[in-house]
Amino acid sequence: MYFETKTEYVVQQFLPLKFVFPDKNKCIFNLCFAEFVLSGFSEQGDVQAVLFMVFLVIYVITLLGNLGVLVLIRLDAQLHTPMYFFLSSLSFLDICYSSSITPRLLLHLLAERKVISYSACLTQFYFYAVFATTECYLLAVMAYDRYVAICSPLLYVISMSSRAQTLLVVGSYLTGIVSATIHTGFALRLSFCGPNIINHFYCEGPPLYAISCTDHTVNEILMFVVVGFNLFVTNLTILISYTYILATILRMRSAVGKLKAFSTCVSHLTVVTLFYGSAASMYSRPSSRHSQDLDKVASVFYAVVTPMLNPLIYSVRNKEVKNALGRVMKRKC
Repeated sequence: MYFETKTEYVVQQFLPLKFVFPDKNKCIFNLCFAEFVLSGFSEQGDVQAVLFMVFLVIYVITLLGNLGVLVLIRLDAQLHTPMYFFLSSLSFLDICYSSSITPRLLLHLLAERKVISYSACLTQFYFYAVFATTECYLLAVMAYDRYVAICSPLLYVISMSSRAQTLLVVGSYLTGIVSATIHTGFALRLSFCGPNIINHFYCEGPPLYAISCTDHTVNEILMFVVVGFNLFVTNLTILISYTYILATILRMRSAVGKLKAFSTCVSHLTVVTLFYGSAASMYSRPSSRHSQDLDKVASVFYAVVTPMLNPLIYSVRNKEVKNALGRVMKRKC
């Protein structure tokens, strides 16, 4: 066998026979190259400049909005309730969720070569999966919290004790970690010996599987099953919770009580609709190779835009948050 460089010859002597360098690509273990190229949105410089400004503004609003919610809930004692504990957990999660994708996206919009290393790609894939799955379960927990508050108000303090709140949030994170570990673990079995261009703006499962030279049917089926299970469990929890909430509201005699109970659910329902609607459009099928442009739009919405909208929705639609903001501003002034 002919080797073009001495390095290839030395490495080949110490590798098993199955690790053969095809063509000029150095295949070490499961890799034929140590980096991927993210295609992003457009190669035109003026379009990339506009997109950079748009995503930069979105990211700044996301950070300021969610940090503002965290600080406000921390400073105002009247917001130290289970509902706002879960809301502060959602704000912290949205900061992590958006930060796992947007900074590298902004960097690539300015760079000539949108390159990401193999290890960085899998790391981004892992943390993105952790935060996305955790948000699904946290939204379901928030629906359950509203169910207990409206349908069993006398038991609310006992059912939603500090210990119960902590366990629900920790359980959501543990579910996200387990789910992400499964996806990332099976992604490690893939070999990449062909084109290294990922048709996406971050390392996502289906676009990554599409460029693998290994049969990725198992990965796609696994993603379909695991994501489908997570969506089914969380959606069922939300559906059952709001079914009981609606029945309880309809039995109320006071119009004021109905309006107050319904107003506490509107913000959460809006967030749930935005997040689950866009996420389900990408993960509701085993493969997304034939609709990658649509997947990019859906990914932008639930991975970049939704974390920005969540604090705005809860602030605009919530009188308690507005009153708390007024109290904090009055104390500061």
